[in-house]
Amino acid sequence: MDRHEKIEAFGKLLDIMDELREKCPWDREQTNESLRKLTIEEVYELGDAVLENDVQEIKKELGDILLHIVFYAKIGEEQGQFDIGSVINHLIDKLIYRHPHVFGTTSVADSDQVIRNWENLKLAEKGRNKRVLEGVPMALPALVKANRIQEKVRGVGFDWEYKEQVWDKVKEEVGELEIEMKAGNKKEIEHEFGDLIFSIVNAARLYHVDPESALERTNQKFIKRFNYLEEQTLLKGKSLQDMTLEEMDVYWNEAKKFDKK
Repeated sequence: MDRHEKIEAFGKLLDIMDELREKCPWDREQTNESLRKLTIEEVYELGDAVLENDVQEIKKELGDILLHIVFYAKIGEEQGQFDIGSVINHLIDKLIYRHPHVFGTTSVADSDQVIRNWENLKLAEKGRNKRVLEGVPMALPALVKANRIQEKVRGVGFDWEYKEQVWDKVKEEVGELEIEMKAGNKKEIEHEFGDLIFSIVNAARLYHVDPESALERTNQKFIKRFNYLEEQTLLKGKSLQDMTLEEMDVYWNEAKKFDKK
């Protein structure tokens, strides 16, 4: 598509949204609150498609999310608060303001400096009374939130001088967890587990690994291998409950070999 065709397609989408709000009983009933849970679901479906590198599904899920953006903007327009034009213009202004190295005279050495400038500019936008971590949504899943917190504070310079230093922290947290495990203090064990996970997330960030994606890939790998184990067991007329761990390991190792192939 050329630029004109893209603009024409977006205009057609806006026309369809107008018609849906006028003529469809379900679309007419929707509110920001009723759409919220559906939007969250669509974002997770996009995340799944990205992990699978399924181009057609990525395209489909992006369309679903775009529909939600247009839907929220339409509701805002009906309530006299904002419309899709003001949403887009606000985004344009923000992108220009936060990229002075592109649209201004600021010079940057690398992407790390871009991130630091971005966070500083965000704080300047919000005023002196705003805090670095205020922009982290409380509703984020804990693993994602930990990563986002660490990225935020990194943006203002609170980070390890050398990434290799993080492993001393990981080892320290493992040691503290072992002490509490031996002591049997349930509350402190939970605290130390949290500290250890937080430090592992920090290590992942420093080595440019998305911990959420990494863990989800491991989840999917485990599911695939366990399903193979279960299928092979059923084919032989056996029950998992009646098998020893050593017997299960035979099929588990077969599944690992298939993964490598």
